[in-house]
Amino acid sequence: MKRGKKYREAAKEINRATLYDVNEAIALAKKSAVAKFDETIEVHIRTGCDGRHADQQIRGAVVLPHGTGKTVRVLVFAKNAKADEATAAGADFVGGEELVPKIQKEGWLDFDVVVATPDMMGVVGRLGRVLGPKGLMPNPKAGTVTMDVTKAINDIKAGKIEYRLDKTNIIHVPIGKASFTEEQLTDNFQTLMEAIIKARPSALKGQFLKSVTIAPTMGPGVKLNTAKLV
Repeated sequence: MKRGKKYREAAKEINRATLYDVNEAIALAKKSAVAKFDETIEVHIRTGCDGRHADQQIRGAVVLPHGTGKTVRVLVFAKNAKADEATAAGADFVGGEELVPKIQKEGWLDFDVVVATPDMMGVVGRLGRVLGPKGLMPNPKAGTVTMDVTKAINDIKAGKIEYRLDKTNIIHVPIGKASFTEEQLTDNFQTLMEAIIKARPSALKGQFLKSVTIAPTMGPGVKLNTAKLV
């Protein structure tokens, strides 16, 4: 894959054979974010899990202390008093049955997170084929199927992120923007890692964290010394 000049220059700063401490890795990732926009700093965690086994799945959510730097649009499926509560709590979109054809037929997806009250999951379930592949399906483990819609919306707006294994048993999550201070990114990273380590499946034998890499959207990855994270 051909890389641009800026990427190649940034990559020269990083020794691919070195496993860095968190502070060094974050400083390097910030330095290598040279795109014209405020790049997202992402963490990629390769685990020893086998997601094909239900008892080795990882899925959950955590509120990052400094948020993600992104404005998150929240859609809430609720009715009656709960719909009013969601609107009052600052949901960007609130609705029910009438949103199904809009999403299914018109392809409307102008939202980043979907929250639903449990009594609306029958309606939301019909959207599984659209929302599922995009990772937008509400889930009790992530706190997005709940009667407490105010808390769910507040947490999401404050910087709540979801983490889950992909098909290759890797977790990909944002921990902020390149414009964040190193301290903010470090706080967010530590909060994320504490949650991930707690989520280690008890059924897993062997090494949990195979590799942890921090990278800006358009820049090279910096590998961390995983022995210091556990």
